[in-house]
Amino acid sequence: MREIVRRHLGKVVAGAAGAAAATAVLVGVALPGSEAGESGDRQANAAAAKQDAVAKDGVVEDAPEEGAKGVGSDPLTDDEIERAEKASVSGQLRSSARDVEGDRGPQLLSTNLSEPDPSDTGASAPRRAEVVYYDYKKDAVVTKTVNLETGKVDDTTTARNVQPPPSQEELVEGARLLIADPLGKGLKQDFKHATGKKLTGPDQLQLSGMVFRKETVERVPSRLTECGEHRCLQVVTKVKNGPWIDTRSLVVDLSTRKVGRLG
Repeated sequence: MREIVRRHLGKVVAGAAGAAAATAVLVGVALPGSEAGESGDRQANAAAAKQDAVAKDGVVEDAPEEGAKGVGSDPLTDDEIERAEKASVSGQLRSSARDVEGDRGPQLLSTNLSEPDPSDTGASAPRRAEVVYYDYKKDAVVTKTVNLETGKVDDTTTARNVQPPPSQEELVEGARLLIADPLGKGLKQDFKHATGKKLTGPDQLQLSGMVFRKETVERVPSRLTECGEHRCLQVVTKVKNGPWIDTRSLVVDLSTRKVGRLG
């Protein structure tokens, strides 16, 4: 196992320890899984639908062309995803909600096939898509259930104090805020140490991360006490084709656009 070099603290630690370190840490081992990786549910569904088939002689063949409509419990097709998202974000939600960058419209989190309605029976039961958004203006999760047969929204629910796994766009914005914040100094120093280059933006990093649950820590910094009501993330960073940089001690409140440090 390679060593973890904690340059700023002047210590060498083994394994993946140091999650609560005051500065970033270069990590030469894989970190444990998180709630969201580099691809969300939508990409996973698409990948499953387009998976290559392997012939008996070992030759990899292209998967059959994807149709516009799926059947039964098949993953959503690209066409179904596009239609569901277009139908779900029209009207007031588009004009009143705000995304992670503060622009008009809600932040898309995921699009998945809905569980069948118990009242629907038989092979002719309509397929529905569940499109989940986060509205940063209201700090609320908005879920739209779209009937893929009619193209109309069958149901809308709004919930606060609920935090689904982050989208890749949120991880990118979280990394951008980390890099710009004084608490991101260790991240930038470790990146320079690993690459010899200056860290200027999220596109230089491979990102994953998770929602921060304040009940999992003993002491919550004052600027993070509203996490749970606010959208707060721990962004895990990795140099592209290089080592991990452990930034899990840093928490980004995307609702206030502030960064706090644990410990």
